[in-house]
Amino acid sequence: MTENIIHFLLNLNIQPRNLSLYQTAFTHKSFGNEKKIENNERLEFLGDAVLELLVTEFLYKTFPDLQEGVMTALRSAAVRKESLADLAKRIKLGKLIKLSKGERNGHKKDYILANTVEALIGAIYLDLGIQETKQFLEIVLFPEIIKAENNKNYIGPKSLFQEWSQAEKQITPHYKLIASSGPDHAKLFLMAVFLGKEKIAEGTGNSKQEAEQSAAKNALQILKV
Repeated sequence: MTENIIHFLLNLNIQPRNLSLYQTAFTHKSFGNEKKIENNERLEFLGDAVLELLVTEFLYKTFPDLQEGVMTALRSAAVRKESLADLAKRIKLGKLIKLSKGERNGHKKDYILANTVEALIGAIYLDLGIQETKQFLEIVLFPEIIKAENNKNYIGPKSLFQEWSQAEKQITPHYKLIASSGPDHAKLFLMAVFLGKEKIAEGTGNSKQEAEQSAAKNALQILKV
């Protein structure tokens, strides 16, 4: 496994110093609990903050003419779980994640892939510093942000539905948790979106935010927006 991690990092122009950080970054909570070793949740927490900072700086310097609201939408699109999961798939990160037997297919789950990307960013930051972390993102993420801005495809269904409902109905949609199921490490949430008292649609996801996006997407389809 260590050789695989080194090969993976070198392919991304990352010259690791402290391999144990990367081994932890690829250790899912389920495997950590099973083997009684440290998992990647703390690195994920750190990586999330580093990612947001570096994406914000990139947007500020790269797009001097963009207003705050547009930069916020671009940043949200770049750091949301679906985008990070796509990044993980592009760089073939999933095969390195250490999972328990109960999470055998976890390397295919978007939220696990996304969380591991954040943990990896945390590991690079602690091991090599902010500049090397930025260089990693310049390879794997920043070009996708430029593409999204060029194609204007970064506005998610939740934002689109809110824009439509405010313009057409003079109502701001609100979301309500209907149900949740599954263990803590694999929760599934069911959210509903309402206009006033009227329920328009429901959606599911591995986080409340993901379920809200799903509900908004279904609402747009139902209302043929």
